[in-house]
Amino acid sequence: MTTDKALVLVIEDEAPIRHFLRAFLESQGFRFLEAQTGEEGLGLAASHQPDVILLDLGLPGLDGLDVIRRIRQWTPTPILVLSARGKEKDKIDALDAGADDYLTKPFGVGELAARMRVALRHTSGGATEKPEPVFRVGGLVVDLAARRVRLAGAEVHLTPIEFKLLAYLVRHAGKVVTHGQLLKEVWGSARGDQAHYPRIYVHQLRHKIEPDPARPRFLRTETGIGYRLEEADAPGPDPGPGPGPDPGVDSSGNSAQQSEK
Repeated sequence: MTTDKALVLVIEDEAPIRHFLRAFLESQGFRFLEAQTGEEGLGLAASHQPDVILLDLGLPGLDGLDVIRRIRQWTPTPILVLSARGKEKDKIDALDAGADDYLTKPFGVGELAARMRVALRHTSGGATEKPEPVFRVGGLVVDLAARRVRLAGAEVHLTPIEFKLLAYLVRHAGKVVTHGQLLKEVWGSARGDQAHYPRIYVHQLRHKIEPDPARPRFLRTETGIGYRLEEADAPGPDPGPGPGPDPGVDSSGNSAQQSEK
């Protein structure tokens, strides 16, 4: 699905932010619905079946996390959280509850538009569509069916765990994947004594699939949260830390208004 005529539901209690989002989204060709409370948002989501939901967490009455959980009981509609809650735990809780992405206020409208395009691509063929078996970005090619990986035409040899990790990231390309999700899906558990596994294996994987592992282009870090495999070449690389803690990714662009929720 393209942005043209896609229906966006904004669940946000602050009128200035709703007005800002309406003006921006309608200028980009989206149709627009708005709700001031979680309860109203749930009703509109059920009656209008939007293509994307933009959700604030600090809502009066029903909290944004509860809204995410309730929506996830009956629809896979992409949910992008827009919140001034910038702590790592808030982001992890929202993503683990079922949100697809998280932007902290103030956010750049260019980044918001890019994240929404990613969400729409994931739903363009319907909820039952299987992902493409061959993933390509830059010079990286991952053939899931054949279990083959190439970088700039050269074969890349991965261990079984490395391939399983990369395959999971490919199936969720463009989305933030938390450390907890990786531990559960790749290693089968999320025990505290295994919390370092994703960082170690991502470090190893970068040395095999990145042209410059110290400045990753494909496998990006969301600091303190997890990782994102880019669907297209990123505008700039992470500042490379070597084998230590992974770097974050800065966003830029015109900022939306910020609230203290």
